[in-house]
Amino acid sequence: MNKVFKSAREAVADIPSGATVLAGGFGLCGIPENSIRAIAELGVKSLTFVSNNCGVDDFGLGILLRNKQIEKMLSSYVGENKEFERQYLSGELEVELCPQGTLAERVRAGGAGIPAFFTATGAGTAVSDGGLPLKYAADGTVAKASPKKETRTIDGRLYVLEEAITGDFAIVKAWKGDRFGNLVYRHTAMNFNPMMATAAKVTIAEVEELVDVGELDPDHVHTPGIFVHRIFRGDAFEKRIERRTVST
Repeated sequence: MNKVFKSAREAVADIPSGATVLAGGFGLCGIPENSIRAIAELGVKSLTFVSNNCGVDDFGLGILLRNKQIEKMLSSYVGENKEFERQYLSGELEVELCPQGTLAERVRAGGAGIPAFFTATGAGTAVSDGGLPLKYAADGTVAKASPKKETRTIDGRLYVLEEAITGDFAIVKAWKGDRFGNLVYRHTAMNFNPMMATAAKVTIAEVEELVDVGELDPDHVHTPGIFVHRIFRGDAFEKRIERRTVST
């Protein structure tokens, strides 16, 4: 039951090249900073990442992108990363864009054992009709386009079938955790972390505070330890703000 690892490097050591990794966080809020740095040091390649976005050029998942460790991104928003844009348009990176709520539900469904679901979001658009560029060729032509998805009219409204998302590994960040893997998130840093934690074969959690079993109020636990396989206390959290806005 003791799932504690000494460091991020030890916790991610067996992530292989070609793995699919689910990453918590929204923008730069609540991202698993230590795990990302450790994967960068590990040097594995051809990774598929599922995350709301891909960080910025020099922080978050942007570090792995810069290192050419990511082969495919499944995201809902990618507008803050110039290197992401460059790799996508030059044909170096495959990108599947997904509406944000649909992305969250696809991951939640994966964790719940639901293979697919119907949603009205994107029905009747390129999301359901196909043709969105997933990958460009070096000459700028579309090398791979999104396929047409199944649709169905229910009670007079059009819906599109979206498949669940699961991963080989999940890396998430929480505020507090215990050695059994029970996690508590803090405020908006909760974001995508809870659903990512449920949808992978191996979930790795980094926490700011690692406490003894029994110190967490059971009513305050957001992710039960049954979903978490490895946990470690992060040694540094930069917690960057993506766009700092202050009054004059």
